[in-house]
Amino acid sequence: MTIESIEKFLDEPLPEGKFIRIDFKKRNPIHGLIIRSRDYSDLKSKNFWRILPMTNVDDWKKSQNIDLARIFSGTDFVKLSVSKN
Repeated sequence: MTIESIEKFLDEPLPEGKFIRIDFKKRNPIHGLIIRSRDYSDLKSKNFWRILPMTNVDDWKKSQNIDLARIFSGTDFVKLSVSKN
């Protein structure tokens, strides 16, 4: 996906308690959140996105530990949607 299409999805407010489902070309989908950390602008300019899996959200809220998230290339994204979980 392009930076513009990902940004367009992210501009819409996410319903409370919901997560993003990120479908990839060559891997299983991930349910989580895209984090806007201090390097967000730099990563976004290169179409990279820091994704926090939903299994790590509680730990993230307590610690804000950036190591709980992973960086993925937006070119590997196929579809972004609001998770039904």
